[in-house]
Amino acid sequence: MKVLVIGGGGRDHAIVHACVRAGHEVLCTPGNPGIAAMARVLNSPQDAASLAQLARDEGTDVVIVGPEAYLAAGVVDACAALEVPAFGPVQAASRLEGDKAWSKAFMARHGIPTAAHRSFTALDEALAHLAGGATTLPIVVKDAGLKAGKGVTIAASVAEAEAALREIFTAPDAQAVIEDFMTGQEVTILALTDGERFALTPPSQDHKTISEGDTGPMTGGMGVICPFPVDDATMAVIRQTIIEPTLRGMAAEGHPFCGVLYAGLMLTPSGPKVVEFNARFGDPEAEAVLPLLESDLAQHALDAARGQLDPSTVRFRAAASAVVILAAPGYPGEPERGIPLILPPTQAGEVIYHAGTREDAGQLRSHGGRVLAVTATAPTLNEALGRAYALAERVDFPGAQLRRDLGARIGARPEPSDV
Repeated sequence: MKVLVIGGGGRDHAIVHACVRAGHEVLCTPGNPGIAAMARVLNSPQDAASLAQLARDEGTDVVIVGPEAYLAAGVVDACAALEVPAFGPVQAASRLEGDKAWSKAFMARHGIPTAAHRSFTALDEALAHLAGGATTLPIVVKDAGLKAGKGVTIAASVAEAEAALREIFTAPDAQAVIEDFMTGQEVTILALTDGERFALTPPSQDHKTISEGDTGPMTGGMGVICPFPVDDATMAVIRQTIIEPTLRGMAAEGHPFCGVLYAGLMLTPSGPKVVEFNARFGDPEAEAVLPLLESDLAQHALDAARGQLDPSTVRFRAAASAVVILAAPGYPGEPERGIPLILPPTQAGEVIYHAGTREDAGQLRSHGGRVLAVTATAPTLNEALGRAYALAERVDFPGAQLRRDLGARIGARPEPSDV
């Protein structure tokens, strides 16, 4: 099968890797140096029409879309117009991620549990809501638009919440969501779906802030553990109260959701609730989940695009994975670019995904905020963490930022592995 992967980050490297492992011919645009080592990288305009035409000209059997911006731009719609199967939601369905205010209203319409919230299209109204004293601190302030996993402030004071709102409303046509702070463990559930049938990946847990102890500013994700322990009863509740009604609701509203439904959840004392939906594989969750996939991602993508996904064929290994993100100095503000990188050799069960790199006259260099996703798998989570941290230490990346407390929320500790 010939597969075209659209994207150039760590998630997209993981998607390419999964398809290559299954024996497919893989093309990618715009790609990155890590992807170029295992697939054919194509130079193409990145607008939806050009990408769809590229897929058709290349005789692509299926397109897998990585980043959310392409979905919001309608690349799946453009592929459909040329009768090229594409795995991802159409533009209207991707609004579930691209417009948090709409997404919250959708959850309310369909009884999907989430935090109490209000949405605002004007700064004065949002500030008045805070000044009215109806909020309980801490309070969560979200930019309603696409912010690459960021754009969220957990405000400990009204002044901090006001500052976040003022920042959001510096942009034209801005919207903000103010919602109650939820307590509990945060977990990510990914559903591969054709719009009706779905298969769930193992639960994973990202670590969102830049520093240990869940401190510092929000990032796009600094590391992942998988699987995160969720009992069968809770998984049944997640299926019945979140995944199934979301897919039914999207279909009922005329926008069936095909692709990867990302449910970012909080396991609160009163049950699982949605923190946010995304319309694609998480990044860096994909780098943790996909190395555990035993079955054929490209075949699942093609089946889903045709409306024929068989969930029983989606299989994951009974093992664990850990992802350590190496971020550039200055991230999540203005990251330093151009730092020379030297990657160590890897063993079976280890891979270094390129998230923000470029090659300059044969020298690999940093070219983004989150630069590398250092991933390891092992029979146990503690062993996977030990392997991932050991591999990260062997990367020559001056000034790299990383979190050293992945898994600490559940008492996981890195330990040596025999692998």
